[in-house]
Amino acid sequence: MCADATVALSATGVGVSVMSGGDGHRMCTASDPAIERIEELQFTFGEGPCIDAFASSRPVLVSDFDETVMRRWPVYGPAVQESGIRAVFAFPLQVGAVRLGVLDVFRTRPGQLSRDQIGWAVTFADRAVATLLDGKDDNDLDGVVEHYAHLYQAQGMVMVQLGVSLAEAMVRLRAYAYAEDRPLSEVATDVVTRRLRFDSSQQP
Repeated sequence: MCADATVALSATGVGVSVMSGGDGHRMCTASDPAIERIEELQFTFGEGPCIDAFASSRPVLVSDFDETVMRRWPVYGPAVQESGIRAVFAFPLQVGAVRLGVLDVFRTRPGQLSRDQIGWAVTFADRAVATLLDGKDDNDLDGVVEHYAHLYQAQGMVMVQLGVSLAEAMVRLRAYAYAEDRPLSEVATDVVTRRLRFDSSQQP
């Protein structure tokens, strides 16, 4: 679906993230590994169009990463721009008041989506919702969700190790991932497998 959306929307790539309230974010799928890495940056930094679109239940359309956007997302903006992305469009996945996640469209050139392209993006978002609700498409959704479930386990382990709240534990995980320039999921795996332990002397 992400590959089809990339072609239909003349995009560089498309990502779909399954999300829940609080810090319950988890990556679902992307059109290619490079886009998956860019998509995950939002969860590492805790900011970006995907986060905002999910929180507001409204599309976030960024046709150019100008100074206003950089002030809005001071960490995510420069990181994505460094990856060559110049525009991103985020469409919430929801049924009524129930929010499931976000579909993100990335482009390496600035410019708005046309009216037809916005219509196609909404159609692909609806298709993603149907796939998530079906839960049987390609038999890989459960596997991907399970793969990212270790993030919550790592969050709980850091909470115990540092004696802090769950929210603070996620902040520490994100800060460490950012400082080490690593995906949040990789850091979580290291914590769960006990290759990495947080203590009060660390300043990630």
